[in-house]
Amino acid sequence: MGSGEQGADAGVAWKDGVIPVSTRFDDPYFSLADGLAETRHVFLAGNGLPDRLADGFHVAELGFGTGLNLLALLIAWTQTGRRGGLRYTSFEAYPLPATDIARALRHFPEAHAVAGPFLSQWDNAPAGGVKRIALAGIEAQVILGDARDTLPAWQGRADAWFLDGFSPAKNPELWSPEIMAEVGRHTAAGGSFATYTAAGHVRRSLEAAGFAVTRQAGHGRKRHMTTGTKV
Repeated sequence: MGSGEQGADAGVAWKDGVIPVSTRFDDPYFSLADGLAETRHVFLAGNGLPDRLADGFHVAELGFGTGLNLLALLIAWTQTGRRGGLRYTSFEAYPLPATDIARALRHFPEAHAVAGPFLSQWDNAPAGGVKRIALAGIEAQVILGDARDTLPAWQGRADAWFLDGFSPAKNPELWSPEIMAEVGRHTAAGGSFATYTAAGHVRRSLEAAGFAVTRQAGHGRKRHMTTGTKV
């Protein structure tokens, strides 16, 4: 299957048959180099994970995509051997069907190997509202809809945020000052965020939202990324 082949569901094309690309935002769902390594560098290490993980720790995310970040967290939590469980809340406006997610995850054998329970529940979860996924050590919920509506209505607070929407240049609505302010409002004291983008307007919005923001070395060809701690 060649580069740019259209997926069975609207909004996805396949680069070289393996990389899902959003036709709505003209952006890949994960790094074209090594998405799992990028997830571990940006979202896990950028939030000080797995060292901070403990029973009841709550991770929130903007942009669920293929669920790769969730699976990377599941692998990391399992490897700690610690007791208890984590909570995971993700906000996603355009959920992929399980068939597309499974096809994408085959690109990452380590993640695909633990994806079965997630994929089986994803297929059977409600089409609207909230998808709830019970994994070994993580209780996840994916809140469907526009984050400009769903995030302000959310009652939770996260200990760590994965800010993983499509790029600010392609999807500016998800990186607006208003959304970043909501991220700050829904972060526990001492909580953190990490994101692959180093865009100046995103950094400034997160500073205004109450974070001490730091620019760090990015993954692969990306020179910089951004992390921060709620002060």
